[in-house]
Amino acid sequence: MSNMARGRDGMRLVRGAAFEMGADDFYPEEAPRRTARVDDFWIDEAPVTNREFRRFVEATGHKSFAEFAPDPADYPGMPPEMARAGSIVFAPPQGPVDLGGAPDWWSFVFGACWHAPLGPDSSIDGIEEHPVVHIAASDAEAYAEWAGKSLPTEAEWEYAARGGLAGASYAWGDELEPGGRAMAKIWQGIFPHDNRAPAGLERTSPVRSYPSNGFGLFDMIGNVWEWTRDSFGPPPAGDAPKCCGGSGSSVSAEGFAVRVTKGGSHLCAPNYCQRYRPAARWPQTVDTSTSHLGFRCIVRI
Repeated sequence: MSNMARGRDGMRLVRGAAFEMGADDFYPEEAPRRTARVDDFWIDEAPVTNREFRRFVEATGHKSFAEFAPDPADYPGMPPEMARAGSIVFAPPQGPVDLGGAPDWWSFVFGACWHAPLGPDSSIDGIEEHPVVHIAASDAEAYAEWAGKSLPTEAEWEYAARGGLAGASYAWGDELEPGGRAMAKIWQGIFPHDNRAPAGLERTSPVRSYPSNGFGLFDMIGNVWEWTRDSFGPPPAGDAPKCCGGSGSSVSAEGFAVRVTKGGSHLCAPNYCQRYRPAARWPQTVDTSTSHLGFRCIVRI
């Protein structure tokens, strides 16, 4: 029987199996490489798009996490003037910066949310087929419940991303750009100041713009990070991830759960954060939304 099949609208059936999960030769939080097993499941061909998320909001009246002002009681020491609704947006610097320091290319923008991804004066008009962003874990879970689906486990997500390629570094093989061909929406140029992407594609791109993997799935790598349902425990070796923040713990300093997100994003670059690989993982607190964080869903059989 084929390892994958198409039947549900916009989803692929992936046949479960044992596989080698993780990696020993990139970032320490990915180790050790070990055997995992998943059962059969359906998975979205692509990340949930702005169009699809808008349909959910119109049907349910859902108000996203970023559209609520944070409660100062949840964030001791937070300046009172920051208690306004908003989200974290990538703000490229004008020139080279110290990549070893704090990532100062982020800005908390009041009014930024899924339908205003750059702030109140922006919209999703013209980018309806781009992946929805500024999605907190609760938003992804609400959508999944409405759609009769679930968020994937880390193992399910990674198995799907590998597309049947056992042990390959990337979702398409062991070369980042085979024959010079870009295989995923990652950073073009020198991160974070030199963005050589075509006009209008400096951030996300429409889903399905790049080749699918061996299971017929698109954008498993790059474009946006994707939520899973799994907690991010202490890394089994070495330090916690540094490129994107995160404590390396399953609970943040404020007491919020930390989840595993997968796949990298359009901000991953060869000179910084080489997490455009199936084994890569990033710790994200459930109370956070950003301009490069989205999701896709599965249905377990």
